[in-house]
Amino acid sequence: MARARPARLQHIAGIGVDRMGALADASGRDFLRLENLDTDIPPDPAAIERTRAAAGNDADNSYLPFVGQRRLRESAARHVARLSGVPYSGERNCLITAGGLSGILNVLLATVEVGDEVIVTDPTYAGLINRIRLAGGVPKFVPFEFTPGGLWRLDPQALRAAIGPKVTAMLLMSPAMPCGGFLEQSDWAVVAELCCAHDLTLILDAAMERLLFDERALIHPAGLPGMAQRTITVGSCAKELRMIGWRVGWVIAPESYMPDLVAVSLANVVVPVGIAQDAVATALENSADGLAPYVRELQSRRDALARELSGLPFGLPAGGWSLLLRASDFGIDGTTLSTRLLEQGVCATAMAGWGETHGAQYIRFVFANEPASRLAGLGARVRAALRSD
Repeated sequence: MARARPARLQHIAGIGVDRMGALADASGRDFLRLENLDTDIPPDPAAIERTRAAAGNDADNSYLPFVGQRRLRESAARHVARLSGVPYSGERNCLITAGGLSGILNVLLATVEVGDEVIVTDPTYAGLINRIRLAGGVPKFVPFEFTPGGLWRLDPQALRAAIGPKVTAMLLMSPAMPCGGFLEQSDWAVVAELCCAHDLTLILDAAMERLLFDERALIHPAGLPGMAQRTITVGSCAKELRMIGWRVGWVIAPESYMPDLVAVSLANVVVPVGIAQDAVATALENSADGLAPYVRELQSRRDALARELSGLPFGLPAGGWSLLLRASDFGIDGTTLSTRLLEQGVCATAMAGWGETHGAQYIRFVFANEPASRLAGLGARVRAALRSD
């Protein structure tokens, strides 16, 4: 029976990752798994042990507290305060969520009116774009500048030009997902200037903010003049803490936003995973010690991938988990290249719907789930796929 699709779903795009993963799983082949934001690098052992203990603890098998367990709220607030220089409080400024993307949706629902425009970089993860649309907002894309073999760069003039009467917020990441574009100090200065001048809310997706390569320094925009009262930071245990299956995130916001954020949270998931929260607090508190070797490993994988693709039109990520290759230089789109790569034993995701300027013509390679030794020879496979008819 035919059924009318709700209007809010009209522009919701598929992500493609699930389909590619299912194809690889069903094949029985030892594919090079570059399609999905998983990682083979395990979490903090202490966090795993704390999870096991929590599974048998009655206090962790609870709906309460609805806004998140006290220790994690305090840990998350201290974490963001340390990075930003803003004195956040777990009691007054923190809400725990069922994952980072759940937090993003809750923030959008609490801050964006139907028809409001939300600035995002291009490309941007389709899941973020979809959540803007689900909240009734309209994504407004500001393209990164792409240089084959070079870093992705934000165009500050394009950002200025994107400001209009319907823009009420920016949703930004640095390093950005999926391209790994990094916002320099000068870029954040422009963001802060525009947010303050036009009374915009900045929603910072901080899921990967510490996964920076080549000794880049983290810049947290809440610490810039005028930004503490208008920046909402959404963090997650998935990428930096490698705790994907725990499904825990946090929102750090000025007190003025908190009543609406709590109201939306209680109307949505109600409470995050109880048996996961204290383990995430453990991992977050221990992360300063374990982060450097983890980032070095990611950088070595990025470098191995860049060597394999040398001479091809890829953008070099300044951080994060993935790298993009522009397939359109060879007269095909990312979907076609993705299909051809399967024949070469490589599973990678096309990017239709991930941007306007930078979207369907690219393919994404995730390097967080394959060691550098397994990436050896990828370049030959990619070149064979590009030559295929």
